[in-house]
Amino acid sequence: MNVICVDHIGIAVKDLDETVKFYEETLGIKCTGTEVVEEQKVRVAFMPLGDCELEFLESTAPDGPVAKFIDKNGEGIQHIALRVDDIEAALKEMEEKGIRMIDTQPRYGAGNAKIAFMHPKATKGILLELSQRM
Repeated sequence: MNVICVDHIGIAVKDLDETVKFYEETLGIKCTGTEVVEEQKVRVAFMPLGDCELEFLESTAPDGPVAKFIDKNGEGIQHIALRVDDIEAALKEMEEKGIRMIDTQPRYGAGNAKIAFMHPKATKGILLELSQRM
């Protein structure tokens, strides 16, 4: 597996519009767009910072994973995404190494990416996402 860089940091928030306004007005970081990912029950805003992005996630449903995360932990960093050059090869390697995964097959992620999550119990408590930009 070839990890290229930190692709993005996923941050769970209750109010996406308020969050975007704060980062734009206070820190001067510009939002490049928003997207709804129905299968993950989130609305996402992207704020690039060099080779990495801040990815703000607002739940679109009370039973969505981001809503559950906020209920348990409050707003804040939800995951870290590592960009890989070949997600299928990365998943095969994780399987061969016996790494516990949430996703054993790639799925669609925001920003036109193929993604798969590693289980936090396999990564010392961090929800890691493997992400291949398409």
